[in-house]
Amino acid sequence: MPLTKLTPAIDQRLASLQEFYRRSQEKPRVPETHPTVTFSREFGCEAFPTAEKLKAILEQRTKETWTILDKSLMAVVEKENGLEQGILSSLGQRPLWLDEFFATFSAKWKSEKDRYQLLCQRFVSLARNGNVIIVGMGSPIVTQPLNNCFHFRLYGSEEFKIKSIARRLGISKMEAQETIDKMQKLRDKFLKEFLDREPEDLSLYHLVFNNDRNTPERMAEIIARYVLGS
Repeated sequence: MPLTKLTPAIDQRLASLQEFYRRSQEKPRVPETHPTVTFSREFGCEAFPTAEKLKAILEQRTKETWTILDKSLMAVVEKENGLEQGILSSLGQRPLWLDEFFATFSAKWKSEKDRYQLLCQRFVSLARNGNVIIVGMGSPIVTQPLNNCFHFRLYGSEEFKIKSIARRLGISKMEAQETIDKMQKLRDKFLKEFLDREPEDLSLYHLVFNNDRNTPERMAEIIARYVLGS
């Protein structure tokens, strides 16, 4: 099933990341002085539509470039050696607390977990520099110690999520239900095994949204005002 339909085109987002990187080189800044936004969501909620709306609002109001990161984009960046090395060397070293954080899992940290640690190092470096919107990847948990990060979670009723997935993927409601059940279990298992945290822990977030009652436009506007303080 083409789950990529749920996310914006990779080519477009990679171009945005490259532009973000280019401008950050032109105007270097002190880490953690510009905000970063992270999203956690139940599978089927509209995090990407919200992130896209939010990016447009923040760029309009700050007159600066923002970029959206997720697992699929970071996988592409991994293959773009020049871009990857440039970003990691230019946008600040990873903080010492990140090594300490992962050291607590050192006895178990093998293969897939090593790769996840590397992924975290990449997006944490970007998060420290600011003007980044990170969707998923356990980002609200991993970036908790960063003072410039704002964390938000989206949840919704089963009925809402089924309708949303069925509409966005062009599948039946029964197929949507099966997809939601499978993907949510995988996400919960991932966060439990890799980070030993529950995404339902509300203490992780600045604000939590009921997607049934809030459109992507409304959530993006509220988040922009919260992050920018106006």
